[in-house]
Amino acid sequence: MNQPELSVVVPIFNEEAGLAALFARLYPALDALGTSYELILINDGSRDKSAAMLSAQFRVRPDVTRVVLLNGNYGQHMAILAGFEHSSGEIVVTLDADLQNPPEEIGKLVAKMREGYDYVGTIRQQRQDSLFRRKASRMMNRLRERITHIKMTDQGCMLRAYNRHIIDTINRCNEVNTFIPALAYTFAQNPVEIEVAHEERYAGESKYSLYSLIRLNFDLVTGFSVVPLQWLSFMGILLAMGSAGLFVLLLVRRFVLGAEVQGVFTLFAITFFLLGTILFALGLLGEYIGRIYQQVRARPRYLVQAVLDQRETPGSTQAGYVSLNSPVSVPGAVSAARPPGAAQDGETP
Repeated sequence: MNQPELSVVVPIFNEEAGLAALFARLYPALDALGTSYELILINDGSRDKSAAMLSAQFRVRPDVTRVVLLNGNYGQHMAILAGFEHSSGEIVVTLDADLQNPPEEIGKLVAKMREGYDYVGTIRQQRQDSLFRRKASRMMNRLRERITHIKMTDQGCMLRAYNRHIIDTINRCNEVNTFIPALAYTFAQNPVEIEVAHEERYAGESKYSLYSLIRLNFDLVTGFSVVPLQWLSFMGILLAMGSAGLFVLLLVRRFVLGAEVQGVFTLFAITFFLLGTILFALGLLGEYIGRIYQQVRARPRYLVQAVLDQRETPGSTQAGYVSLNSPVSVPGAVSAARPPGAAQDGETP
């Protein structure tokens, strides 16, 4: 099989309500580009019918579809990394399955990549999220940029395009926790950002809980910067100097004014403040130490249960690559119409 120009990686977790709509829009959008492509769908341990629907869709368009079934839920970024390892296109685009990023926008990213850029970031226009989420996202973007010095206007948008050399470099990284857009940005030599449309989520709810968003931000901050540790060192110096000054002040008052008890509550307040600072510092240090602990265990970041792919690929004889021969009747499988001559290599007439 000839190497496609474009690979589209879509992580999926419990998206059965919107998969039919995704397929109905995604395949026509890719066919309209007039280039060779492959669509890599990663099931991230879904507990609904998503895996069965992906298997059914694979049978409908096996010429361009590859399905990677993970044996558990490892998170969006780990699922995307699994897709990267199974991609072969010169341009790799990541897309969420909830249709908040329209598949029709992929053409803009491909056109920009053809201009010579190696990384195309995106900025969501007229975001269809709650006011709180937009404000919180903007605030966290600014804070993360100041800490990590990675300048991305909209770090939360996963509709992005990467050159092959960036994907190959990412595949060589063995980080247990990472944030893919930021990781790719550190390897990019000629990045650019473009504006893309944003729509309301087609069905279901966001898979990111408040805790997941906090964890994601911790991964981004601690994975790409030691600035928080430097801030703690600076804070420790200030507190030490302040404590020394307070000690001198109390010592002078003791000899000038005699014994006093009026400052007891002030001392309590200062003590509690110092204890809170120490606990925060321990928690932050724990984040970095925890990352080290997870890394040195060297456990697999994810396990692939099976890969549905009928095309000839290097290593396709390895365990985990299966070919399905009997049809499965599952709602959501969509056969998109293609223009004449749009058949891909490996397609059965």
